[in-house]
Amino acid sequence: MKIAPRLALAGVVLAAGGLLTACTGSGMGDMSGMSGMSSTPAAAHNAQDVTFAQMMIVHHQGAIEMADLAPSRAASTQVKDLAEKIKAAQQPEIEQMKSWLKSWGEPVTMPGMSSSSPTPDDMSGMDMSTPMPTDSSSMGSMPGMTAQNMDSLKAATGTAFDKQFLTLMIQHHEGAITMAKQEQSGGKDGAAMKLADNIVNSQTAEIADMKAMLTTLG
Repeated sequence: MKIAPRLALAGVVLAAGGLLTACTGSGMGDMSGMSGMSSTPAAAHNAQDVTFAQMMIVHHQGAIEMADLAPSRAASTQVKDLAEKIKAAQQPEIEQMKSWLKSWGEPVTMPGMSSSSPTPDDMSGMDMSTPMPTDSSSMGSMPGMTAQNMDSLKAATGTAFDKQFLTLMIQHHEGAITMAKQEQSGGKDGAAMKLADNIVNSQTAEIADMKAMLTTLG
């Protein structure tokens, strides 16, 4: 950032491109950039746009599954609020990206990826210095969040959960930022590139917030 097949798939996504809906808005969960982010004609997109949308969908799903754990496990009100903001921001982005892919005549799921594939959150710490692939051939190795990380998070409660959640979500956000920067440099679709800008800006701010929370927790 596995909690679920989607999270495992989420690791695949980051490695190829990872996840962090991303959480939009300045601070935490601001979704101001989403309105009016409609898809553009099919001719205006390229392979990078398709890969970005397909991978970020899975990455966002991983973040949402992590956030779903917070209400029953977190001790910190701030952590619970952050989790809710992540869900509120990223679910609409997932639907928006699905809409783009459909309007482009592209599959919502990247070829070779399914609900039973390794999770995209394994990609949260991946080296993304090279362009994201447009197929699944190079998506086998994704360092980052593992099934063991998720099992540990699911087993944790109270302050221990808060610390693990923040640590993993920071990694997840870092992966999403790297994916978004790939879109900024190689994308073509205006709406997709705008979303990438929002992800970089909002998740960078959220990482700072989460690091501050970790410092407070000690």
